[in-house]
Amino acid sequence: MTAAEKGRKQLFVYSAPEPSRQIADTPTMPTLKRFSITGNAGVLKSIAHLPDALPRAIAVVAHPLPAMGGTMENKVVTTLAKAFAELGFAALRFNFRGVGDSAGEFDEGDGEVEDVLAVVRHARQEYGDLPLILAGFSFGGYVQARAAQQLHPQRLVLVAPAVGRYAMPSVPHNTLLLHGDLDEIIPLTDVLHWAQPQQLSVVVLPGAGHFFHGRLDQIKQIVLHEFNGNPL
Repeated sequence: MTAAEKGRKQLFVYSAPEPSRQIADTPTMPTLKRFSITGNAGVLKSIAHLPDALPRAIAVVAHPLPAMGGTMENKVVTTLAKAFAELGFAALRFNFRGVGDSAGEFDEGDGEVEDVLAVVRHARQEYGDLPLILAGFSFGGYVQARAAQQLHPQRLVLVAPAVGRYAMPSVPHNTLLLHGDLDEIIPLTDVLHWAQPQQLSVVVLPGAGHFFHGRLDQIKQIVLHEFNGNPL
């Protein structure tokens, strides 16, 4: 088998499931809870998306690069949080240090990993020792991949992680990895070169750029399909 053939084996090109196979249950609106916690750099402003029943897992979602305007209000971040809440998870998003009203200043990923650890500690105090999902978009994916080395979550979800921009560590084999084949910031080829030695599958959204304009519902459906009915 050639190297090119091996590379193709790790690709899964996404197409939406047929309507009859999509999630049939009508989702309820999650409760939004704004809160603040204290991390190593000071206050971290956060939002929890809570299901209408007791949560069955905790999902913490990290936002893209602050220097490029990334905040917890990013559309990919909010899409992930809403999907996790629809699955019955307590989904938390937050502003990294130095973003919005969160205290501190940008720390190139080191301090941001500490921010994730602080949010997870808070979530476990609030909701118990539930299964943990870490998710991140772009720079947030890099931060979550590093945080996973300490937290050992049940699942890791990376959307267009900042491969090539930062020193991405290896990640668990069951990581859900999404990328657009027209990503203008993190080329798909860079992600494949990083994923191939780890034998990671990559879900590719044809025609999608880095910010997934017009493709947010696809991201949501992929996450729902991945987690719905599957044990954590």
